[in-house]
Amino acid sequence: MLTLLIAVGAFVGYFIAYNTYGRWLSRRVFGLDPAAVCPSVEVNDGRDYVPTKREIIFGHHFTSIAGTGPIVGPAIAVFWGWLPALLWVLVGSVFIGAVHDFGALVVSLRSRGQTVGDIAARMINPRARLLFLLILFMALMVVIGIFGLVLAVIFTVYPITVLPIWIEIPIAVAVGYLTYKRGVSVLLLSLGALVLMYLAVWIGAYYLPLDLTALGLAANGAAAAQAGQSAYANAIVVWTLILLVYCFVASVLPVWTLLQPRDFINSHQLLVALALLFAALLLMPLLGHRMEFVTAPINVNPPADAPPIWPFLFITIACGAVSGFHCLVSSGTSSKQIKRETDARLVGYGAMLLEGALAVIVILACTAGLGQGIYSYNSDIRRYEVRVDEQGSPIVGAAAWHEYYGQYNWKDLTLTRKLGAFIEGGANMLRGIGIPATLGIGIMAVLVASFAATTLDTATRLQRYVITELGTALSLPVVTGRYVATTIAVLTGGALAMISGPAGPGSGGLILWPVFGATNQLLAGLAFLVIAFYLIRHNRPTWFLIGPLIVMLVLPAWAMCIQIGQWWLADQYLLFGLGLLVEVIQIWIVVEGVLMWSKVRGVPPEPLPALRPATAVVERASPAQ
Repeated sequence: MLTLLIAVGAFVGYFIAYNTYGRWLSRRVFGLDPAAVCPSVEVNDGRDYVPTKREIIFGHHFTSIAGTGPIVGPAIAVFWGWLPALLWVLVGSVFIGAVHDFGALVVSLRSRGQTVGDIAARMINPRARLLFLLILFMALMVVIGIFGLVLAVIFTVYPITVLPIWIEIPIAVAVGYLTYKRGVSVLLLSLGALVLMYLAVWIGAYYLPLDLTALGLAANGAAAAQAGQSAYANAIVVWTLILLVYCFVASVLPVWTLLQPRDFINSHQLLVALALLFAALLLMPLLGHRMEFVTAPINVNPPADAPPIWPFLFITIACGAVSGFHCLVSSGTSSKQIKRETDARLVGYGAMLLEGALAVIVILACTAGLGQGIYSYNSDIRRYEVRVDEQGSPIVGAAAWHEYYGQYNWKDLTLTRKLGAFIEGGANMLRGIGIPATLGIGIMAVLVASFAATTLDTATRLQRYVITELGTALSLPVVTGRYVATTIAVLTGGALAMISGPAGPGSGGLILWPVFGATNQLLAGLAFLVIAFYLIRHNRPTWFLIGPLIVMLVLPAWAMCIQIGQWWLADQYLLFGLGLLVEVIQIWIVVEGVLMWSKVRGVPPEPLPALRPATAVVERASPAQ
């Protein structure tokens, strides 16, 4: 019953927050104006700036910010106990994360769709712009390198996901074409696409799991992952290279051809999955199934090698509570597609609350859900079966939870285990309402893979924007072209990924991943600084930002300092140097802000340059508008 109360309480709380605090921010603080001309209408180049219905841009924005962050973060954090993780998700998403995403989106909307890096030049000073862009470039390079690995691992460990994920691409292209060019109802198309997606999940789960074993490149997915066989590493490399090629194509195509419709389909897929999981929580007690937290501790003393809960809980759970990456999506892609300012509350504030709801479900799945059993794949019959102990009894309850968390050191909580805890815990919840385990695992694994794919292609597009802005800031016009900037984005992220890292070839991004966690959260603090300067310059209240600003500057800096000391003692000089560089840049930007703070109140920023004729408004009438 406790799991049901938590889920209902969280969803009701988010609904109230959206209609109270979110409404106050949109009306009293930012003063959203339905008559204002948005960048998508002002520029409307048919490629990056495209006026879009709010339900479509909501789907794009949500799936782009979500990725695997609200899954992996909470799946790790329950290592400290489920209550601290739950509290940070609930409080952080409402008062910090949603405010951060919403604020970055509105400021970018009123800056002709500029990213926070370019906005910093106008709100603070030009030096802040270059420093910001350098941090953005480093962070996005790691994201591209890591999320390629995440997808490659999912494809290799869960081959049932391959068919649904790749077949989604032609489905999305068809949806985009029929919506924009043929005027077909986007609702009917999205429902049809959803049916095709779940049909592909069913086929992939039972009849066509596409394992690279057939090409002689990998052993059985899950077994190979545990054994660390070279065939598994080869599969990771092959998938990563294929994904990087896809990212290049997705980044240079007009946003309406693939990115928007794919994310729209994925958002519906998530809503269906959340509805099924919520229905399971409601119906399982009526069907005589118990699913309580007795399987996982409310608070635990983590093993000796685990970092302290303060401040690392707030770094580990990022996307489910607050994440600096979100300001890149808000100011990088979403602000170029919103056609009415008042849509920003749903997209910026609402999408973050939905992500918080997803993080709550993840916590329930990785604790109470995981206690219903863990699985192994029987390749002979192509089915997932509940694992049994030496006496032949199913591994359930606390024993099942301890298989993933209780008997391992912090460093042993690998990517496969983090993802598997949610996928198998979620499948257990679905099994409680009659969905077979194999199909349930397919639904949950495809959900995770879909999110990872949307984050990967969106990150590549964002990196293209950042490289273009860096080229402008450094007077290097040769790198500002769409194809050149995208090539640099893919090659730098791919080069990092291809380095032989902790998990062998293709896992090079894991080398720099320890730097990313604190850097990502520091970025949120710096984005709050830009938002605060916008409000100060326009004589609007800033008191509600003081707490989130301090939290997102102090806690990540604290964590980074601890890590810098550990890297120095462990002779990890690359991580030490990069961590120190990020810390110096953060301090520099904060000092620049402090020096300007008292000088800019009521002083509007420099006006944006006038549009050139080539980028003037292009009149287009499309059904998606």
